[in-house]
Amino acid sequence: MWDDRDDPSAEQRRKGLRVAFAVSLGFTSAVSLGAIVPFLVPIFAAQFLLGSSGPLPLGKTLGAALLILFTGIGMMVLTNLFGDRPSTFLILLALIYFFCFAAQAAGTGGPAIFLVQVVAIMVPLIGILNKDLANSILSILVTGILGGTLLMWLAHAVIPEPHTTRIAAASSATVRPPSYLRALANTAILLGAVAVCLINDQLSAALVIPITVASLLGQFDAAASSRMALGLVIINLSGGILASIAYTILTLRPSLLSIFLIVLVVTLILGGRAAGRLKDAKMYAGALTTFLILFGLGVSPVPGGAAESFATRIVYVGAALIYTVLMAVIFWPQSETRESHAK
Repeated sequence: MWDDRDDPSAEQRRKGLRVAFAVSLGFTSAVSLGAIVPFLVPIFAAQFLLGSSGPLPLGKTLGAALLILFTGIGMMVLTNLFGDRPSTFLILLALIYFFCFAAQAAGTGGPAIFLVQVVAIMVPLIGILNKDLANSILSILVTGILGGTLLMWLAHAVIPEPHTTRIAAASSATVRPPSYLRALANTAILLGAVAVCLINDQLSAALVIPITVASLLGQFDAAASSRMALGLVIINLSGGILASIAYTILTLRPSLLSIFLIVLVVTLILGGRAAGRLKDAKMYAGALTTFLILFGLGVSPVPGGAAESFATRIVYVGAALIYTVLMAVIFWPQSETRESHAK
């Protein structure tokens, strides 16, 4: 049945179709059910699907789900205990971010590490900036974990992967020595963005900026030159521009079918490239994350406006991209930067 099972382009096509199927179905379902944060389920599903050509084994799936859930619960506790003590709170956040960046630098943890980062950003910001929404954080996280996991398995059931491809993908995973200096620098960069957003009363800005920063920092290994770094910024910014265009189209014919088709088309474009094995795959995955967050905030019942704030949100994304690049140039260890450019 699978005559092209060893063809990398065929593997990329199958993975891209799974991502498009899961993300469009998850996003539309979340909107139809009135989810407060409709982008969370599709982001979880996309990360799980892009992290491997095969479905996560049951043990790893359960482990990742519990890690994300316990992180959310822990962040809720820390926010309640130390939310009114900024210095202590930021130190605790820094420790969590450092652990995530160190794990990413070592190539361990898979997609769960980025999702832990997203949770460790969202929960404190929502808990401090929106007290009403804070009461729903746990249910939002549980829905995101369960929804993303179910969509991952459903996508693999609808578009299965040949067994030989799964084995090859699993054997290609590499573990590297962790770069603690780079993890420390990335922690300082992300913590700066979170600290600024904690004093901003606009929830949309608070969500978009630090998640964009965290996503971009995880992509920088692909930027082996200044030209590629510029391309990285442009590709990520394109996710915000696509979200603005998508929302404009949706206002002309608002319906669940329109949402499904819009997300499907965009995800086929960005998710298809993110499913590849080339270095730019991480960039397109980041652009997809940006698109889902911005478009999700546009259709979400979260207070803060929708259409009138879209241009402002894209400016936030652009500012986050420029901030991250500049801070990386300043804070990253020069020896590691030269080594990365030499690859």
